[in-house]
Amino acid sequence: QVQLVESGGGLVQPGGSLRLSCAATISGSGFYAMGWFRQAPGKERELVAAISDSGEYTNYGDSVKGRFTITKDIARTTIYLQMNRLQAADTAVYYCNAGPWPLRPIRGYWGQGTQVTVSA
Repeated sequence: QVQLVESGGGLVQPGGSLRLSCAATISGSGFYAMGWFRQAPGKERELVAAISDSGEYTNYGDSVKGRFTITKDIARTTIYLQMNRLQAADTAVYYCNAGPWPLRPIRGYWGQGTQVTVSA
């Protein structure tokens, strides 16, 4: 069992930055790949960024490459998403996910979601 708690969403102007955090509480042993998906109104949930359980591998959605960076803390239970040069198209609810690598939107554990709004 994995519980995920997200923080860091909010309102930011285009071109600005935000950092999201997701802390995992894991019952039992083992580590998980973790990452972020997002869902905008009327759109499917899409991968933003993912990091393997060891932190060795990362994966990014095409629309965020070069702007977003995912990292994991040394305890391997908290991840961070640094989002730079934010655009209106980044507006969505961001969900933290934990599961086997590679992450998929149809499986794993989910956080409650945090709203990111990019607007002037």
